[in-house]
Amino acid sequence: MSAAGSGEPEPTPLGGGRLLAEITNRIVAFMREHYGRGPIKAKTYVLDNLIVCVLTDGFLAIERTMVAGGEQDLVLGMRRDFQSLMKQRYSEMIEELTGRKVLAFLSQAHIEPDLTVEMFLMDGPVPGFGALELVDPQPQTLPPTGGETT
Repeated sequence: MSAAGSGEPEPTPLGGGRLLAEITNRIVAFMREHYGRGPIKAKTYVLDNLIVCVLTDGFLAIERTMVAGGEQDLVLGMRRDFQSLMKQRYSEMIEELTGRKVLAFLSQAHIEPDLTVEMFLMDGPVPGFGALELVDPQPQTLPPTGGETT
């Protein structure tokens, strides 16, 4: 069926490496737009319903100066507060790209090494990316041991 009756075909959802690249590129672009610079390296992993983007060498010069001056907690707190503000934008972007709903967004910055991890827990598996799920089996009822009579 066409998109909104326009006669145009529905867009084909991205998959595999194209989806990974687009998630990575968009997160880096968000950081560049809002921090003034982005990380030097970024890599995205998708496993079943979990998306993890690891960004390296992204601290600003002022943040590195503050860390050198012993203010790591202030830098990490500012990063945490900022990512909280960005939660909605990041989640909407991930939902648009995957077709799944973001249930949880977690962001963590780390000083040494300089890296940030953005994680998204989705409402179901991202198509094309699987995982093995282990579930604790129900306890089995053991048969009576010898010596018991009925």
